[in-house]
Amino acid sequence: MTMTRRPRRNRKNEAVRAMMRETRLTADNLVYPMFIVDGENQKQEISSLQGNYRWSVDLLVKEVEECMKLGLRNFMFFPKVEEELKDEIGSYSYDPDNFYLSAFRTLKKHFPEINIITDVALDPYSSDGHDGIVKDGKIVNDETNIVLAKMAIEQARAGADIIGPSDMMDGRVEAIRNALDEEGFEDVSIMSYTAKYASAFYGPFRDALDSAPKESSKDIPKDKKTYQMDPANKREALLEADLDYMEGADFMMVKPATFYLDIIHMLKSNYDLPIAAYNVSGEIAMLKAACEKGWLDYNTAMPEMLLSIKRAGADVIISYLAKDYCELVK
Repeated sequence: MTMTRRPRRNRKNEAVRAMMRETRLTADNLVYPMFIVDGENQKQEISSLQGNYRWSVDLLVKEVEECMKLGLRNFMFFPKVEEELKDEIGSYSYDPDNFYLSAFRTLKKHFPEINIITDVALDPYSSDGHDGIVKDGKIVNDETNIVLAKMAIEQARAGADIIGPSDMMDGRVEAIRNALDEEGFEDVSIMSYTAKYASAFYGPFRDALDSAPKESSKDIPKDKKTYQMDPANKREALLEADLDYMEGADFMMVKPATFYLDIIHMLKSNYDLPIAAYNVSGEIAMLKAACEKGWLDYNTAMPEMLLSIKRAGADVIISYLAKDYCELVK
């Protein structure tokens, strides 16, 4: 039998393979998440997230400049807050003079062209370590939304371009959208953590921010399973997406990414909003550990991990690998 169809003809050399390539990943698709601490001349390596640091704003400015030379323009920032500034309602989160918001103003002064994406949740600021307010052993939803809206307004005032509610409270997108619009911030976008799962892969991130639920009281829930999604559930993500869409989200995010490619693909197939995916700390830690052992090659495995997320349907990929990827392709 004569073979008339030979798929290998379209793989015969690099020029042909490049011409036929279906999925392309560039710096424009990437968001680089970074951690901020108060003070000066601070660059604290996160032991469980190799190659990532907590930066004071003076050094952060220099690092962002280096990233921009590589083509990165989108940054997501998270604050490491000292314990003495935390309380049960996370009030430091909406203090206009807090170092997190001050960093936004400094960055926008130096780099007005960058996109600043924020984190909206109580866990960095809460003495309980939860994304919402804890009362009588429960995470209270509607009271938390009031604080989240205050936080979002102050972030917008400080120069944020995109608000990132990561808390998974019901109705928080609508509460934040209404609050922003009432204050004249109609152009500030919301990148909602639409399908954020109660994953085992957040450990290094919680080390970076010391944001794990506290175990100081029997009345404090020991995990986040009453508000983050069950990893076993897929259809539930459509319900969350319907609500975020109706409430005014501009982006919908899936977190984690590589273990939830089916969820990314499902949301991309069902909604006309841009889909973001968060390539979380535990995924990165596993990759780097395997490469350090010599079991994988970093320069081939790292781009393949990111490409798989893009191929699944993510328009935006939030990843601690963003800078490494841009250095590699440049």
